[in-house]
Amino acid sequence: MIRLVSDVHGAVDALRRIAPGNSPLLILGDLINFIDYRDNRGIVSDVAGEEFVDRVVRLRSVGDYTGAGELWQAHRKGREDEIRDRYTTAISRAYDDVCAVLDGVNAYVTYGNVDNPEVLRATLPESATFIEAGVIDVDGVVIGLVGGGVPTINSPGEITDEVMADRLDSIGPVDILCTHVAPDVKPLATDVIGGRAKGSPAVLRYIERHQPRFHYFGDIHQPQAVSWVTGRTVSHNVGYFRATGRVFVHDES
Repeated sequence: MIRLVSDVHGAVDALRRIAPGNSPLLILGDLINFIDYRDNRGIVSDVAGEEFVDRVVRLRSVGDYTGAGELWQAHRKGREDEIRDRYTTAISRAYDDVCAVLDGVNAYVTYGNVDNPEVLRATLPESATFIEAGVIDVDGVVIGLVGGGVPTINSPGEITDEVMADRLDSIGPVDILCTHVAPDVKPLATDVIGGRAKGSPAVLRYIERHQPRFHYFGDIHQPQAVSWVTGRTVSHNVGYFRATGRVFVHDES
């Protein structure tokens, strides 16, 4: 049995409740919270203020990503060092909080688009294993984990489709594939609130070629569809953990 969560986004209390257990816990990225689009709370609000976040969210909700990017640039202009230092401190504290919960937990952690992979790797306790791209064996079941998010706003956790393809090639065929991102299947990859599809063509190509039994992912908080079958592969969104507080259980027995 394995337990899976994704998109923790700073839900420390909920993670503390479900993290202990006799089976491995797989965390599929996005451990910290920049902006929760349900209430606009998060690191950005703490650093830049609620009014700024409200403006960014309004622009992104109507698909004006250029305008949102320009707003970010204006926010930083003339005080780049100050803003960078404030975000660096806030991000470090956020990772300290969430990673402390995993102390003593048999966890395997990859990263998502909002994560800083190097800070995450450095902050995890010894009981947790950081995996950028790799394979683990749980009771004879071969599980591949590949981190990284789809490029959207140039955040540290985003990777190109070419890098994603290389990482997937490096793990080879597996029984279960785990990624942060959805495959490039529109109902799985489209957020009904944000409206923008964020699927990975490389993940879809891997599924079509290798046909793992299952593919688990996160990233899409309010998907049009939670599950999809491609060939013999069942792809399933394990959920927006910050909102649900629920762990997804995969049981081979």
